[in-house]
Amino acid sequence: MSKPFPTTPAEIIHWQWADYEPFATELAERSLTKAGLKPWLADWTLLASWVEEQYTRLSIAMSVNTVDEEAHKRFENFMDTIFPKVMEVDQKMKEKLLASGLEPEGFEIPLRNLRAEADLFRQENLSLLGTEAKYGTEYDKIAGAQVVTWEGEERTISSMQQVGQDPDRARREQAWRLVAERQLADRPAFNELWGRFLSLRLKIAANAGKPDYRAYRWQNFLRFDYTPSDCRRFHAAIEETAVPASVRIYERRRQALGLDTLRPWDLAVDISGQPPLRPYQTLDEFKQKISAIFHHVDPVLGGYFDSLNREGLLDIENRKNKAPGAFCASLPASRRPFVFENAVGLHSDVQTLLHESGHAFHVFESLDLPYIQQMGTPMEFAEVASMGMELLASPYLATDFGGFYTPAQAARARIEHLEKCITFWPYMAVVDAFQHWVYENPEKALVPANCDACWADLWERFMQGVDWSGLDDIMLTGWHRKLHIFQVPFYYIEYGLAQLGAAQVWANALKDQAGAVRSYRKALSLGYTASLPELYRTAGARLAFDAETLGQSVKLMESTINDLRTKIQ
Repeated sequence: MSKPFPTTPAEIIHWQWADYEPFATELAERSLTKAGLKPWLADWTLLASWVEEQYTRLSIAMSVNTVDEEAHKRFENFMDTIFPKVMEVDQKMKEKLLASGLEPEGFEIPLRNLRAEADLFRQENLSLLGTEAKYGTEYDKIAGAQVVTWEGEERTISSMQQVGQDPDRARREQAWRLVAERQLADRPAFNELWGRFLSLRLKIAANAGKPDYRAYRWQNFLRFDYTPSDCRRFHAAIEETAVPASVRIYERRRQALGLDTLRPWDLAVDISGQPPLRPYQTLDEFKQKISAIFHHVDPVLGGYFDSLNREGLLDIENRKNKAPGAFCASLPASRRPFVFENAVGLHSDVQTLLHESGHAFHVFESLDLPYIQQMGTPMEFAEVASMGMELLASPYLATDFGGFYTPAQAARARIEHLEKCITFWPYMAVVDAFQHWVYENPEKALVPANCDACWADLWERFMQGVDWSGLDDIMLTGWHRKLHIFQVPFYYIEYGLAQLGAAQVWANALKDQAGAVRSYRKALSLGYTASLPELYRTAGARLAFDAETLGQSVKLMESTINDLRTKIQ
């Protein structure tokens, strides 16, 4: 039958199930033969691509304006009336392909994934998964509405990060406490939402016949190459290597600032005595300089970024009622990525755009794969694409390459980045270990006070070197401010593993930049045609959980920091 899909992406926003149904029904009922396999897979890809594009564009509309009621209504309509129907049809097609015994070329990994997804499918979970997505938008509404009045001006929480770089310590503390008080005001709202999230997830896991939600999520995330025990081993490796290195970083900061103790409002101010890094004045300048950096990394990657800018696929301005954070979304029917950020004039904006552009490059590199089941990638490797790009781009931050800074400023920026890489691992361990505790002890975790206590214990174990005395409430509710815990449970270990993979790619680049970039791009192009360990190997790295491998990367980062420090003294 003829393909019914829109000629422009704007049309898909308004589609209803009745628009999809004729094609979806025919596809699900079509006889599947060896000769007809490729066109059937192509049509499945077409249907899935437009459905995913509609979902993504509706989600983006809510993120760019969290108070757009029409956008919320369209999204809820999609989740209520289209999502369940499409999932039913998708399940029929998975079952049809698996029952046929046919194995398309390059489909070993996708077939493995389809078997796992088909095993998880339950009709009664469709409405629950839709409800879960709606809860996620509630989280964004709560967080997106958080503003404070600072010096007579209404400011977003993100924009207040600038004050955290002010040399005036009293001013930094005042701003930090103002933000903390505003965030604590939403403690009841986050706690109430948490109870609904957790109860819903326990039902979803039980419906799927899994012993607990972690087992459900492990299969849902297609984690075939490591276990919860490996995560605990990684936590221990971080405690052994990254925690002491973080303490050394914090101690150097304390001494440089001449403080008795280092407090949370002392972590962003520059210890060189120089003014804070202000990389750009306008968003156009920001994008132009990022483009120049990418063209130095690789001309093809630079071209990818330029196409995003040219086609209006970058929303990087921070504003009220814009969802917090940053992300890259894939628009598979348009065969393009979309990059979202909240830029407020800090160096962290640069790192964020490098990071999310790495995800965008992943989308571009995998476009030649013919079927949507091959175009995805394990999240543990998706983050190698983004974190690896941060490190691959780091030599080109200076104005010598069209970047943002003098050589001394670029050294400061690189030190800041590498220090954050090291200190991130302990924080990642807190977030991941917290989630393991939650879903190992769900009845206890339904009580927010127990979650507070668990978070505080993990914070004391991993986040050493900063004095939080007298700040208990804001510290122990830190889990409220990690959106992954609410919206994407168990999605955080990926960042820690990928940071280690990215560090290995960077180590290769220090010896052969061009060769490391070629291996990086080759790995990005493989999608789901290779296993997770194979993707790491192709990129020139190893999927690792041990203290020795992590320790090598920490040592390289610390030695590079020491070298860079000589350039700013």
